[in-house]
Amino acid sequence: MTRTILIVDDERAARYGVRRALEGKYKIAEADSATSARALLAAEPSDLILLDLVMPGEDGLTFLRWMRANDIETPVLVVSALDSAKTAVDALQSGAADYIVKGYDIEELRKRVANILQLAELGAENTRLRRELVADGQFGRMLGSSAPMRRVFEMAERVAATDATVLILGESGTGKDLLAQEIHDRSPRAGKALVAVNCAALPENLIESELFGFERGAFTGAAQQRKGKFELASGGTIFLDEIGDMNPVTQAKVLRVLENRKIERLGGSQSIDVDVRVISATHRDLSAEIAAGQFREDLYYRLRVVTLELPALREHKEDIPALVDAFLAQFGARHSRKVKINRAALDLLSAYDWPGNVRELRNAVERSLVLCRSDEITVADLPEEIREGHRPLTPAGTESESAFLGESDFREAKRQFEIVYLKRKLEEHRWNVSKTAAVVGLHRQSLQEKLRELGIQRPGK
Repeated sequence: MTRTILIVDDERAARYGVRRALEGKYKIAEADSATSARALLAAEPSDLILLDLVMPGEDGLTFLRWMRANDIETPVLVVSALDSAKTAVDALQSGAADYIVKGYDIEELRKRVANILQLAELGAENTRLRRELVADGQFGRMLGSSAPMRRVFEMAERVAATDATVLILGESGTGKDLLAQEIHDRSPRAGKALVAVNCAALPENLIESELFGFERGAFTGAAQQRKGKFELASGGTIFLDEIGDMNPVTQAKVLRVLENRKIERLGGSQSIDVDVRVISATHRDLSAEIAAGQFREDLYYRLRVVTLELPALREHKEDIPALVDAFLAQFGARHSRKVKINRAALDLLSAYDWPGNVRELRNAVERSLVLCRSDEITVADLPEEIREGHRPLTPAGTESESAFLGESDFREAKRQFEIVYLKRKLEEHRWNVSKTAAVVGLHRQSLQEKLRELGIQRPGK
């Protein structure tokens, strides 16, 4: 297929020279202004644009920025008489693929054009292959060929290519952090930082300084200036995990950042521009939090430009066999063991409701692989709650406080004890994680991680 190259230059002689250099191999179109180029692009897409910067009326850089702002991803080779590093940097930062100064060698121009077209073709092929994987039920490190998971993957693939703000909903353990990572990795910001902030893990008195940074002397202990997460993520993506746990004061400040794309460090008065894409996630029902006055409605609408909801594992159990195979391969390599799972054990895994979702399944598979005495995981190798089909309960419906004493394996007994102990302490403090962490002597973040690891969730969540 013959590629089409659009030459945008107000000088007839310059267009003629480029045409003569390239017309033997490519189809050539010409425009003498940005306005003419727009009309030609609307009539027939081009595979590459050779763009002059200095033109009467609209200059080349303005035209290039207009293209990118309107999601026109046609690669651009800037061809200009301006031989300055600043001009070249401005062009590349505005979205040009390459920059060449007029007076170039003809063979060098042909080489640059061929390289850009080849890279564009490879990018298109990569996109096609990724879409095929999504259709087959794979989104990076995430697996799921069930209809609910495919819907999430397909929407995530589409939104990744944009700069839209994304809100990811789902129970703990469903993979919200992995989905955020994959969206960033497939976005135009992939070469920049993805900065993650767990809003539930940070004490209320620290979250603002973590997000926005602080100036020297802003508070006791602020011995030097420190950039916040928004500033560190500038040019890339910030992932606000468990945003439903953010306090109202910080919510108001985050809303202002989303509206103005500016932050102020604590103790500072200077506004700092931040260019970030925001992806947030929560396991909470934000509509209920809004009704209870715990979450700002205006922030909610800012965050949910695109909403992706990951289903609980119990809602797509048909994906469990594929997930188990993937985890066995992963942990087999890590622990230098080649282990299979028999049909009866797999059937039990598929029947269990997985309150801790994919994270709990992953932990159960690793535990079973490590503890099994042969090259095959059997029913006897599975955790007790999976063998029994539920977490151990007393007839009265409360957690048995001594069931773990009958467990022969120390690590499993310890795990069951931790579940009983932490649930009782959480209930004593009305499931307030901060108060419970203080009582049991853990940092809030450590307790949050332990609850996720054990699959412990507040009733009704």
